[in-house]
Amino acid sequence: MGMDNAKKTRQGLARRVLRRPAAVIAVAWLVLLVAATTAAPLFTSYGALEQDLGNVLEGPSADHLLGTDVLGRDLLSRLLFGGRSTLVAVAEALAVFLVIGVTLGLLAGYRGGWVDWLVTRGADLMFALPGIVIVLVVLSVFPGNLHAAMITFGILGAPGLIRILRAQTLTIREELFVAAAKVAGLTHGQILRRHVLPRMASIIIVQGALFAAIVVTIQAGLGFLGLGAQPPEPSWGGLVADASQSIDRAPWMLVPAGVPMVLTVVALGLLGDAIRDAAIENWAVSRSSSAQPGGRPAERIPAQRAAADDAVAAPAPDALLSVRDLTIEIGGLRVVDGVSLDVAPGETVGLVGESGCGKSVTSLGILGLIPGGGRITGGRVVFDGVDVAGAPEAMARIRGTGIAYVSQEPMVALDPTYAVGRQLAEAVRTHRRCDRKGAHARALELLDLVHIPDPAAVARRYLHQLSGGMAQRVAIALALAGEPRLLIADEPTTALDVTVQAEILGLLREIQERTGMAVLLVTHDWGVVADLCRRAVVMYAGQVVEQADVDGMFAHPLHPYTGGLMAANPHHAVHGEALPTIPGTVPAPYEWPSGCRFAARCDRATEECAAAPVPLSLPVPGRSTRCIHVGSLLQEGGLR
Repeated sequence: MGMDNAKKTRQGLARRVLRRPAAVIAVAWLVLLVAATTAAPLFTSYGALEQDLGNVLEGPSADHLLGTDVLGRDLLSRLLFGGRSTLVAVAEALAVFLVIGVTLGLLAGYRGGWVDWLVTRGADLMFALPGIVIVLVVLSVFPGNLHAAMITFGILGAPGLIRILRAQTLTIREELFVAAAKVAGLTHGQILRRHVLPRMASIIIVQGALFAAIVVTIQAGLGFLGLGAQPPEPSWGGLVADASQSIDRAPWMLVPAGVPMVLTVVALGLLGDAIRDAAIENWAVSRSSSAQPGGRPAERIPAQRAAADDAVAAPAPDALLSVRDLTIEIGGLRVVDGVSLDVAPGETVGLVGESGCGKSVTSLGILGLIPGGGRITGGRVVFDGVDVAGAPEAMARIRGTGIAYVSQEPMVALDPTYAVGRQLAEAVRTHRRCDRKGAHARALELLDLVHIPDPAAVARRYLHQLSGGMAQRVAIALALAGEPRLLIADEPTTALDVTVQAEILGLLREIQERTGMAVLLVTHDWGVVADLCRRAVVMYAGQVVEQADVDGMFAHPLHPYTGGLMAANPHHAVHGEALPTIPGTVPAPYEWPSGCRFAARCDRATEECAAAPVPLSLPVPGRSTRCIHVGSLLQEGGLR
């Protein structure tokens, strides 16, 4: 199963790369180059050393498509046969570069200790050596031996890859899935091969592509200086040297000599950039869907929009935040589809759903902070009467002062290199016109506001000196530095123990009462919704499936998904009885069906549910639902 998932991930990355025109052109050129040089006799009727002294320094003709050189040799033939030595040189240097760089980079980062010290110091020493000079020394010892020169260059280039992969491995080895793999009994080699290396595949490919581009230029430079393939053997560098000697008589020779080399270098660079960008999008989409990669490509997903009535489509005039038909795409894949919600001044609204439903991406979309190069492709985000969707300048003005954000992981919300008080003071000075002394005093007030004991002492501490609960309090204080009118809290208690969770929730309630701040609370805990929220918005598979006031929703949910979530609430568990669960999992964005997205998990589902997209309806005032069985749900709840 793990190998299948890895294969699907690679396939998804390849599709994202090939959706970029520049990447397609680059790949096409490289494939053509390899094919043409490998099968050179099929593309030319002349040998690389065959002379035609009657046609010297000719331009392109029917007999010689790229012309001839000073000895009448066919330039196309010499270009293709000379390309073989270039490709062999790239392959040799790249193989050495990757074997040494990947092996030592992973080993240093994963094992640490004396292994890390030894590898790092060795890499530093290699950095200090003048690479080109060392290559020239090797060629002086082994004259004309391009293989030795390229192997040497691969060794000298590997320290750069070692440092990059070491830094990445140091981060990955601290993640929980690595600890889980150790607990499961996997060997160090298995962990590196199955769990660490796949996470860095895109980085390795990008670095390899860029290094290959450098090797092409180095190999050509050595050929130009006469240190590579010895005349009359063809090489790209030798072609450039021949063209430079005849530039006054046949300037055309520079075109077949130099253009292929330039195109190859550019193609490798473009391919590296495309792979990097595609890898970022692939990671972001997989994070937003919280599902295994693979499945249908984005272009096969039908465009589905909620058919809301006019009351839902128009922004609420009295709302502080009014989101209408918000649609978000990451890497061309729709992950949020037609979301609408309102938050009134001073109100607390819960955004509820399982992991992978699009709650966090929606909250980040409201702030214009969509991960992975994502973008809003439709809808409106109206804050205090101003539409900020697609308006970076307007959004920048309201971040911090209008809307603030608290993430679910406090340990990534603060900079570990700065003391707590300095970070708070910096935020205060950004939003207030005050001197350093006034900013520091306000920072201490904020720490006191979130009930930090001894604010002055805590202000001098760094992130690693704080507990999880204290770090979350500091993160909340940082969010309050600009005195926002709306706080988006994305599961702010998920990473905390039960006792600290209650303290943080109580703190949010107290701050709201004191400041009149509105709160959009992203959560999957119905106990939190019942405790803090006045209204709730339930999301499933990128869509809003139900909205209602909390009392009405708890009494009579009008969507089967909402009812299933409430039935599975651990707070309702009875000792000795199995807790009800919803079968199946939330579909990933590329798996969204054309009909009701919950139908596959719903015990009320009929053929009609899967036939077409289900619109959002308003069966009773103040409540909306996305279910064709709403009539029977109303009757069961005694609402009709």
